[in-house]
Amino acid sequence: MSDAIKHECGIALVRLKKPLQFYKDKYGSAFYGINKMYLLMEKQHNRGQDGAGFASVKFNITPGTRYISRVRSNKTQPIQDIFAQINDRINGVLEKNPDKKDDVKWQEENMPYVGNLFLGHVRYGTFGKNSIESVHPFLRQSNWKHKNLIVAGNFNMTNSNQILEELIELGQHPKEFTDTVTVMEKIGHFLEDEVGKLYQEAKKKGFNKRDASPYIEENLKLRKVLKRSSKNWDGGYAMAGLVGHGDAFVLRDPNGIRPTYFYEDDEVVVVASERPVIQTVFNVKIDKVQELERGHALIIKKSGKVSIKKVLEPREKKSCSFERIYFSRGSDASIYEERKNLGKYVFPKILKAIDSDVSNTVFSFIPNTAETSFYGMTEAAEDLLNEQKTAKILAGGKNLSAEKVTEILSERPRFEKIAIKDAKLRTFIADDNSRDDLVEHVYDITYGVVKPTDNLVIIDDSIVRGTTLKKSIIRILDRLNPKKIVVVSSAPQIRYPDCYGIDMARIEAFIAFKAALALLKDHNKYHIVDDVYKKCKAQQSKNDDQIVNHVKEIYSSFTPEEISSKIAEMLKTEDINAEVEVIYQTIEGLHKACPDNLGDWYFTGDYPTPGGMRVVNQAFINFYEGNDERAY
Repeated sequence: MSDAIKHECGIALVRLKKPLQFYKDKYGSAFYGINKMYLLMEKQHNRGQDGAGFASVKFNITPGTRYISRVRSNKTQPIQDIFAQINDRINGVLEKNPDKKDDVKWQEENMPYVGNLFLGHVRYGTFGKNSIESVHPFLRQSNWKHKNLIVAGNFNMTNSNQILEELIELGQHPKEFTDTVTVMEKIGHFLEDEVGKLYQEAKKKGFNKRDASPYIEENLKLRKVLKRSSKNWDGGYAMAGLVGHGDAFVLRDPNGIRPTYFYEDDEVVVVASERPVIQTVFNVKIDKVQELERGHALIIKKSGKVSIKKVLEPREKKSCSFERIYFSRGSDASIYEERKNLGKYVFPKILKAIDSDVSNTVFSFIPNTAETSFYGMTEAAEDLLNEQKTAKILAGGKNLSAEKVTEILSERPRFEKIAIKDAKLRTFIADDNSRDDLVEHVYDITYGVVKPTDNLVIIDDSIVRGTTLKKSIIRILDRLNPKKIVVVSSAPQIRYPDCYGIDMARIEAFIAFKAALALLKDHNKYHIVDDVYKKCKAQQSKNDDQIVNHVKEIYSSFTPEEISSKIAEMLKTEDINAEVEVIYQTIEGLHKACPDNLGDWYFTGDYPTPGGMRVVNQAFINFYEGNDERAY
């Protein structure tokens, strides 16, 4: 999208099901698991650039030997940094012990990061924190293997305050207040409780303290731990965890908001946030990679047994549609087709904006991530022009000369690469006037392909704030002197904040919200803003089942087209000569294009959890009161 926003985190988990010697013999390296983790994380680089972390667990090594290794980075290239650190540590050990380069058993005992179970994370900091302490995986330590817990996730909890209070009621004193820490401590508390009960069982069965460990490993029920831990969670999450003795889990939220995919064969179990990542790294067909069901956990025992367990009752599936529009890698077969359809389904509105004059219209896209929806738009344009050609030929009948028929058949829609982002350009000067002048030059444009009689249609993934459009893109497109600039969003209008993982928390930042407020003023209806504020305030003390999204009333007086027109008016400054029109995808078009990802709360205000309803009302209260705090 032209307006950059921070968004999704990504997880990667690998469990090697064979002894390390197997991978050395078959693939030439005992570092097979580490290498695969590097690829899984790098292939999900699109999901996080603020930080990255990696953790490994070794099985069955001598007590007194380190069996958990963890490395995290918040450097500019965090994935590269953590694997450089891992390589340096491994190479350092090998240089001191050159005779051990083929001794897999010795390497497993003595080298950091060489293990059987791995967890990785790439992160965007939705709360603006980028300290190393905020980078996953998080580690909860204990001298008992079974009580060590490593957690990483792609999530936001809307009720972190409630979870914190529950921990305090349990007698805990969490070291900090973040949803990651509170979630980890909640799991950790019930993990410790379950381990304690199993230890008492083992004692009653006659096991001594040392021999109780294998009994605990075998009988620990992670489903029970997760069920008790997640009972009151409200949010979207894909939560992954490793237990010190070798068990592992991945839990998905009951609405399936955050994505989770897995693959298993006789050598490995893999989990990632995106399907094509697993396909590419392990060279497997699409039908071999499964989606984890909502409300279920993938549980991997130390023994290697893998099971899918229902932890929470599944609710209506509301998988995030923004995953399909923008965040996930477009190489996924389904996502690629869906993005093309987004461009195709918005084309009728484009056609209306250009008065069906395809011949005198140049089509393009900004930024590069909109290229796939551009292909769908071009296919729709070609189909239409072919229909127009056929109609012209049929209408001409026998009176058409061969030259005229050839001329008609040679007509093609005009698709051009109009704007190219200059990735090297940085807006480094502090004062606003200088910065705005630099922002205007972030994109280079192609001259000589647009005529003064042409419409110029530019498709974008989505329009969030409109800042880049107003300060840069429309200005530079206007230099080409088109008759009309049509800016197309393959996504519907973003009207409401997200609270499940995407960093879109402040409602007043959205161009659609600003346009609705402007329309209320134009129509002498601004009193609605005061009414909505009072209703939102009145709901703060109500129970979850009584919460209503009153912010919808801000938009209810106007059609989507009226709001789009107001947005165009706001984006066109006095120095823009061309007519400007803004077109958005319809909700119906979105659902038709992405039928399995119907999570659309940022467009419709229909939040799948009560916490989402509370967040949107609080976001409006914050706006009204001039409070810059986040709503969750």
